[in-house]
Amino acid sequence: MPVFRVRIPPEEPVYAISVVCRLVDIPVWTLRQLDRAGVVRPKRLGGKNRFYSQKDLKRLEYVRYLMVRKRVNIHGLKVILMKKE
Repeated sequence: MPVFRVRIPPEEPVYAISVVCRLVDIPVWTLRQLDRAGVVRPKRLGGKNRFYSQKDLKRLEYVRYLMVRKRVNIHGLKVILMKKE
């Protein structure tokens, strides 16, 4: 059976919200709140469905670290991430 090596650009939105929820261990409702707050901006495909890129996943891993380990709320996340950019 042939093995395919596919290179996907880090900005390409390929992960559905349900997959991201499991990969970064953040509940779906929290991901939606982070989207509303502008902490992370997944691409909307079909006008409704959120799709995340590898770059978004990296950012969400950092967000989760701040939320869980440092006990930072969403407003605090926005401040911290704006300084980082």
